[in-house]
Amino acid sequence: MTATAEGRAYRRLLITVLAIALYAPASPGRAQDMMRHLDLTSPAMTQAEMTRADVERLLAAAGPAGADLSGRRLSGLDLSGLDFTNANLRTAILNGTRLVGANMAGAVLDQAWALKADFSRADLRGASLFGSQAIGAVFDGADLSGARVAGDLSGASLRGTILQGARLGADMRNQSMGLMRAVLKSADLEAANLSGADLSRVDLEFADLRGADLRRADLHGAMLGGADLTGAMVAGADFHDADVTSTKLRGLVGLDQAVGIDQARNLDRAFRD
Repeated sequence: MTATAEGRAYRRLLITVLAIALYAPASPGRAQDMMRHLDLTSPAMTQAEMTRADVERLLAAAGPAGADLSGRRLSGLDLSGLDFTNANLRTAILNGTRLVGANMAGAVLDQAWALKADFSRADLRGASLFGSQAIGAVFDGADLSGARVAGDLSGASLRGTILQGARLGADMRNQSMGLMRAVLKSADLEAANLSGADLSRVDLEFADLRGADLRRADLHGAMLGGADLTGAMVAGADFHDADVTSTKLRGLVGLDQAVGIDQARNLDRAFRD
């Protein structure tokens, strides 16, 4: 098998693992079994096939239409400050890549691998991260207003991140392959702006949401077990059917204007004032 054929085969395996892990979260055993076939320390996952200069030339040639970087291996590169507006990064491998302050408005990162990538202060307005794997990634101070985020961001840092009007929830009109929504287990969302965001059925277990702006956010059916919402702003937030087992609901601002808090599951097991 040629190196190119091996690369294509490995890429197909990566996409298959993502599909199992994210489209069928009810079958974690199967996903873990598939993950055993992945070597996250392999060159395919840790080494880039292009240099920063190569990427700059491709971006410049593409212009406003957006460059096609789909499937490219860009792990470990420092691409900070570059303009990826409307770029196609579908299935790209960006593990450990630095994209600090990059302009990624409207970029497509569907099914991309971005383990421990650094998107600090990046402009991701209207971007799509559908089926993306961004465990441990950093989005501190980034702007994801209006973005579609339905991937695994477990353990990610989103301190002060703007997610205003972002769509992280499950679209129940299109779930034929399983429940697709954002997974933010143990994520740091302290002081993040989630006002008006769709967080329905999102997994926020043990997430840090202290001081977060959740005004008018849709938390219907969200998994908030063990999460810390101390001091969060919740006026107009919808808590219908949200699981608040062991959730810290202390010092909430605008609680009297929250919707459906009495219909939250396991409210008697939450920590309240």
